[in-house]
Amino acid sequence: MHAFSYHSPKTVRQAASLLGKSDDAKLLAGGQTLLPTMKQRLASPTHLVDLGKVEGLASIEQKGRNIVIGAMTCHADVATSAVVLQAIPALAALAGGIGDAQVRNRGTIGGSLANNDPAADYPSAALALNATIVTNKRKIPADQYFAGMFATSLEEGEIITKVSFPIPSKAAYEKFPNPASRYALVGVFVAKKGADVRAAVTGAGSDGVFRSAEVEAALKARFNPKALDGVKVSAKGLNGDIHASADYRAHLIPVIAKRAVTKAVAKA
Repeated sequence: MHAFSYHSPKTVRQAASLLGKSDDAKLLAGGQTLLPTMKQRLASPTHLVDLGKVEGLASIEQKGRNIVIGAMTCHADVATSAVVLQAIPALAALAGGIGDAQVRNRGTIGGSLANNDPAADYPSAALALNATIVTNKRKIPADQYFAGMFATSLEEGEIITKVSFPIPSKAAYEKFPNPASRYALVGVFVAKKGADVRAAVTGAGSDGVFRSAEVEAALKARFNPKALDGVKVSAKGLNGDIHASADYRAHLIPVIAKRAVTKAVAKA
């Protein structure tokens, strides 16, 4: 690693101030991506601003018909939270399937959403559940937050503080994981809330997480796994790599979506 200055602020205001003092300062919110890239010298920030001791960023609570999760809440806590398990068990299951035990106890929901890895799990949950990403400056609807591979609508000096998830009537997440990394080759999160049906796909898009119009159209007509029989998804715009071709990922999307819907219907 290159030399850097380490900062451990106690408040969001202090963190934002430190972030604004350097053009290449980086937030540390678990470090599951940033630290490996620093070790490989793919990133060389001169200042690291650790959010680990910032007050009030690690919490889970229900507010009305929403589950609000602090940005520094680790995956393991989301997976085992009684509040999440009761209100949105699909979200708890998703968190429990991220990486391994070490990753789940260090990685955070805010870090995952800020990084927006194209194969990460949380972006599909945020998009399918129509979540709101709350920062120190504003509230961003999930449909306006994701801006491409490793890109978001976060502005300079903007820090995620919490994420608000509306409680669906039915929801489930299913993924076809890379056996080594546990990242999704294809992951599909489906959610139904009233007449609204959303299906978000991770791992497959060359531009990151996206909503599948084909899957949503079929499920809006009938929220049942059989509704996806015969549904085809175009390979255009999908990712192809050493792990799976774009055509294979296109084939997997309705298959994985059908498995997710089967779970959602069974748990309803």
